[in-house]
Amino acid sequence: MKRLILMRHAESDWSGSSGTDHSRVLNARGRLGAERLGQWMKEHDYLPDRVLCSDASRTRETLLLLELQTNSVEHLRALYLAGPPEILELLREAEGEAVLMVAHNPGCATCAQWLPVANEVREYPPGATSVIDFDVEDWGNIDWGTGQLHDYTSPRDLN
Repeated sequence: MKRLILMRHAESDWSGSSGTDHSRVLNARGRLGAERLGQWMKEHDYLPDRVLCSDASRTRETLLLLELQTNSVEHLRALYLAGPPEILELLREAEGEAVLMVAHNPGCATCAQWLPVANEVREYPPGATSVIDFDVEDWGNIDWGTGQLHDYTSPRDLN
């Protein structure tokens, strides 16, 4: 059994003061949302043994504020604004039983809809997190429509 925790970065600052899109940071609500997501993950024992995180500032900051105890983190440029095919390919190469992937929309939202067999999640706001289980021994065997949506939340659900 493999578990994917697919998270869109928390709400970012659109004020323009942080420079490029890649260097955009979280706003105050996003920082609070990321902290709440970390608490939710710990309360439900959704703890990854491997993290694949976009190398953008807002995804790195989201991951940091989750306060997870994991030593296996990869910051990948390939996840920055990645589309579904790129996300799926990176996931197929993953190691570990539970993988947290922190990335961006629209790739996250599309993967959250396409990976499970059935999914009632229609929107994927900042911080949206899906927990998807796969009945496989190897990540290389996953494909669209092969997972089971186990759980879903977003920071606004945790208020």
